Amino acid sequence: MFIIQACVILCVCRALHFPLGYLKEPRVVGEVLGGILLGPSVFGRIPGFTQHIFPPESIPNLNNVANLGLILFLFIIGLEVDLRYFFSNWKVALSVGAAGMSFPFALGIGVSHGLYNQFGNEPGTVPIAYGTYLLFIGIAMSITAFPVLCRILTELKLLQTPVGIITLASGVGDDVVGWVLLALCVALVNAGSGLTALYIILVTIGFGLFLTFGIRPLFMRALERTHSLQDGPTQGIMVLTILLCLGSAFFTGAIGVHPIFGAFLAGLIMPHEGGFAIKVTEKIEDLMMTLFLPLYFTLSGLNTNLGLLNNGITWAYLIAVTIIAFSSKFLGVAVAARLNGLVWRESFSIGALMSCKGLVELIVLNIGLQAKIISTRVFTMFVVMALITTFATTPLTSLLYPPWYQRKLEAWKRGEIDWDTGAPIRPDRGNSEDGLIGPEKEGSSDIQSLLIYLRLDNMPNTLAFVSLFGGRSVEKLHPRHDLTAVEDEKPRTVVQVHGMRLVQLTARLGSVMTSSETEALSAFDPVLNAFRVLGQLYNLAVSGEVDIVPEDSYAESLTTKATEEASDLLLIPWTETGSMSEAPLVSKNTIERKLRSEAYSAFVNETFNTHRGATAVFVNKGFSGTLEQSPAALSRRILFKSGRGQERGAITEMTELPSVDRSHHIFVPFFGGADAQAAVRLALQLAANPEITVTLIHYQMRGEDQITEESLGSKSVPDGKIKVETAGEEGDDDTFFVTIQRNLVESLRPRVSFRTTISYDPVQDAITDAQNEVGRDRRNGGDLIILGRNIRMADSGASRCLGLVADVLLEKDISASVVVMQARANPLRRGHSGNGTRFAEALPPFESA
Repeated sequence: MFIIQACVILCVCRALHFPLGYLKEPRVVGEVLGGILLGPSVFGRIPGFTQHIFPPESIPNLNNVANLGLILFLFIIGLEVDLRYFFSNWKVALSVGAAGMSFPFALGIGVSHGLYNQFGNEPGTVPIAYGTYLLFIGIAMSITAFPVLCRILTELKLLQTPVGIITLASGVGDDVVGWVLLALCVALVNAGSGLTALYIILVTIGFGLFLTFGIRPLFMRALERTHSLQDGPTQGIMVLTILLCLGSAFFTGAIGVHPIFGAFLAGLIMPHEGGFAIKVTEKIEDLMMTLFLPLYFTLSGLNTNLGLLNNGITWAYLIAVTIIAFSSKFLGVAVAARLNGLVWRESFSIGALMSCKGLVELIVLNIGLQAKIISTRVFTMFVVMALITTFATTPLTSLLYPPWYQRKLEAWKRGEIDWDTGAPIRPDRGNSEDGLIGPEKEGSSDIQSLLIYLRLDNMPNTLAFVSLFGGRSVEKLHPRHDLTAVEDEKPRTVVQVHGMRLVQLTARLGSVMTSSETEALSAFDPVLNAFRVLGQLYNLAVSGEVDIVPEDSYAESLTTKATEEASDLLLIPWTETGSMSEAPLVSKNTIERKLRSEAYSAFVNETFNTHRGATAVFVNKGFSGTLEQSPAALSRRILFKSGRGQERGAITEMTELPSVDRSHHIFVPFFGGADAQAAVRLALQLAANPEITVTLIHYQMRGEDQITEESLGSKSVPDGKIKVETAGEEGDDDTFFVTIQRNLVESLRPRVSFRTTISYDPVQDAITDAQNEVGRDRRNGGDLIILGRNIRMADSGASRCLGLVADVLLEKDISASVVVMQARANPLRRGHSGNGTRFAEALPPFESA
């Protein structure tokens, strides 16, 4: 019977969570709604359903399994509570948390009087003092769902904002105070007299101190001896941890307090150093979240009977309870936050978040129902209230504190914009729409700031490519030997590179807990640390961060960060694993399999379509060498001989590696359009590196008007700069190419070659030229093909991601990595987009969309 019940409950809960997930609603909402559907309110009205699926004699077994899951869940809640949030923001957390508890508690006292007189003597309750009833109603009105709160803050990307920090700090305090008050309430119910209740409370306090100062030091010593803090908990440590949780739960249950309080206290003493709490959560949560908790919250729904809301007075109390529970928390927290210096919309957002009841409220209500403090009718009213407040939290917070408002508020606090008009107070590169490389940008078109998506699977090759934007250190003289060195030294332009690591946010509690540790992850992440070393070696101004977001928000996170950083270029490396995951696969991937990844193609497409700045995709094909293609080392033995000239034997072995050629050759096929122009600029900027040579070929359709170098007037070129007159109209691509060639600085001319080709089949000619230009020197650092995306050249879905020419080049056996450029969005040329429309019209099979 239990197996059938568990299967029915899991299927119904998952089916309800599927549509609710699109609304970003917590899973507990679907689990409680599933219980209501399976209970007497809906399916229970079907004749024979309850007697055959949930007969009364089977409920105790279901309760035992569900209570075991509840104990483990309260243990994890204790693990989630990090008191460092509270102590680091204790002033604002204390005031906001106190207002969030006191206001609802005070108004709960008022409504509890009517509830006690109206429903206090209903079947299923025991006679209790009004003071105990008042305490329970006050707790039910004022408690906040801390675990659900963490999940909502993470999904809305508010953890690192002032709203998220204050909400977490206040929620931690409210969570601890709420559980302590609930323990007091249960002790008062179970005690026969006030003296017994005092004894229970004192024993509970003493047990908490014993866990903190007696058990925790011994537990920490065991962790250090087994290296569990550094390497994660061993099986023995996990057994010890579970025994500590169950033993604490048994003790608090034996002294007259509910077992969940012992599990909560055991979770509180767990260390957070080295991510130990997160690793323990990851080992426990799968079975608990998939089986135990759905059973528990479905039982809550089974105990909920909407049929008891059958008269006007019940509905009046339901409306009153819902309004008081939400408005008192919302307004009390908002006023307290406003007094702490936050603006009104920030304050209201904190109020909306703190009003979330979630699964913690349901646990409180179930304890009250089991202790016979409240009746089933009151239980049903409060369950409906919890569902309404939990369901409203996410959309209300999104409405009050949207991303555009967050960016505007941050800019206003930094003094960059006027609040009323939104106009910049001082000219700033980050506030200009022209802050990204594009045809209309005046002055130098070099990339000065770069945002790169760091992936573990292609880290070496991506870093090798990024190093081309830097330069090697120049020889320095001691000031004593060169007194004019300091005076004559001119500051060099250093490219700013910001690396972004994206970690997938999943439905697991461990993932949510990890999201609150992003600062520590950014400081100690090995990929970011390797990236920082790159900046020191190649004179790049390097910074980095870790962001934990859902997989479907990767593109949004990158484009938003690129806008905030005012990056000239967003660089995305193509996956080496053939999927969004960075974990290496056992089987060998071919270039075709990598490019056929539908998930990664959709991610790249979304980035191209949503980012208004310049975007580049780097597809690696052995750039900077690979382990598989590394040449065999040449070895020789050094032999020592005895005095008689006889060989004693090999003493040591020396390894001679072949000389490393770090040169690169870049081939740029130019088909016209803004994307191709951006590709030319990128190639010429990289050509400033003395180890790089570049070939640029302009493919013209036969019959087009041609512009020669002699047709252009002479233009002055500042020393060390590439001055380009950009194409503003569709026919100006020829002018752009010749102007680039005309105004190239002398230092680059020996390493840059220009050629114009009249062609009937430009794509095929580009492939032939690529085969002749790149991959000829197998011992160099790897060659590159840089080209524009020119997405309007192809109408087929297969070429809608990287573009037709890039797809064709990648399918051929060409030994060169490919960089696909898309220029920044230009609203003045949105109809043309600079993406080679006239070329598309010249090729019937690939007409523009």
